[in-house]
Amino acid sequence: MSDLDVQVPTAFDPFADANAEDSGAGAKEYVHIRVQQRNGRKSLTTVQGLKKDFSYNKILKDLKKEFCCNGTVVQDPELGQVIQLQGDQRKNVSTFLVQAGIVKKENIKIHGF
Repeated sequence: MSDLDVQVPTAFDPFADANAEDSGAGAKEYVHIRVQQRNGRKSLTTVQGLKKDFSYNKILKDLKKEFCCNGTVVQDPELGQVIQLQGDQRKNVSTFLVQAGIVKKENIKIHGF
């Protein structure tokens, strides 16, 4: 028995590296741009996932002026602050965020229809 080394199994977490905050795979934070259908032809574009250090009201002001639409910033308990714009502005918002240097193109996810 002395020739064999007995190893006692220990608790091993195979996903420990994936849960680490500094890992490259899960560290990407996406900006989600969605469209929601209201009634009839009316729709609503929502933007969520922007970094907290940006001024949401200044971004909203520029978006409203650029696309000639109305909008607001809504505080959601789960998602944080969400920008809402009238109409289907998904492509416009994504190009605006990239050109302004707020978000990289590969970090934008466009949802809907």
